[in-house]
Amino acid sequence: MFLALTIFLLATAPLPLIDAAKNVDREAVRSLLKQGANVNATQADGTTALHWASYRDDLESADLLIRSGANVNARNDLGATPLWAACQNGSESMVGRLLTAGANPNAALLLGETPVMVAGRSGSPAVVELLAAKGANVNARAARGQTALMWAVAQKQPEVVKVLLANGADIHARSDSWTEVMAVPPHGYLEYNRAIPHGNDTALMFAARVDDLASAKLLVAAGANVNDEDAWGVSAVVLAAHSGFTDVVKFLLEKGATANSDRAGFTALHEAIMRRDENLVKVLLDHGADANLPVRSWTPTRRSSRDFNFPPELIGATPFWLAARFTEPEV
Repeated sequence: MFLALTIFLLATAPLPLIDAAKNVDREAVRSLLKQGANVNATQADGTTALHWASYRDDLESADLLIRSGANVNARNDLGATPLWAACQNGSESMVGRLLTAGANPNAALLLGETPVMVAGRSGSPAVVELLAAKGANVNARAARGQTALMWAVAQKQPEVVKVLLANGADIHARSDSWTEVMAVPPHGYLEYNRAIPHGNDTALMFAARVDDLASAKLLVAAGANVNDEDAWGVSAVVLAAHSGFTDVVKFLLEKGATANSDRAGFTALHEAIMRRDENLVKVLLDHGADANLPVRSWTPTRRSSRDFNFPPELIGATPFWLAARFTEPEV
């Protein structure tokens, strides 16, 4: 009981310097530091006054704290440093101050997300440039193998993509892969359950997934493989077609991607027909899509984000048959 009470009192003890930084009360921060307040005192989760000053983008308080000996590399329970918070804000000024004061540009969260990753997804090319200049590893990997380039593309940040590529980002890096048992109804039958591979994505695959044509162009210009496939065998063209991203599909095809990739058991044309997307169907046919390739595999329920999934009953169906069954005469 005494130990529990002690822990509770420590967790709830007043921390006036942290409160002042949290509330952007600069005069209080100045006064408390003059009175000898512990500049590196922490909340229960490890957060310091400098964390709060950085999070609030309060440059004046941050300067005061740093001059008073604040630990610029202090981590909270998630592994976040003041620099991480500044990168999340995309604050070039705060990031510059912290780096000058000795902040580690590669200090990552517990799950591996680095400052350059968070700056990338926040859309701050200037911050990414600052970090790279101070030695940030632009090819570091997070928990599932994602890189800063993948983060930036996934958030549709082509200006950040430019900076990362200029600083040596690996366009061929792939995220981790894993398998998961997935199924279609009736789930109790063994033949309707299958170990489906996930992951093994490149940055170009992320561009295809989120309709980031600008980043796709940058990646291909830098040497990305237009026929990239994920762990399941879904190509960038198939992935873009699944969501109806016609401009991305057309760009990849014009750059030499095959229209007939079907290692996953279905093609981009199958997807386009199930979407009833006449324009996308035309683009694919104009670039050599085969109207006679059959569906070779069903898609599990969790992959069936909309009505155009492929249940086991459609195995063997050709694009022409699917068009006759599900779409308009024009298709």
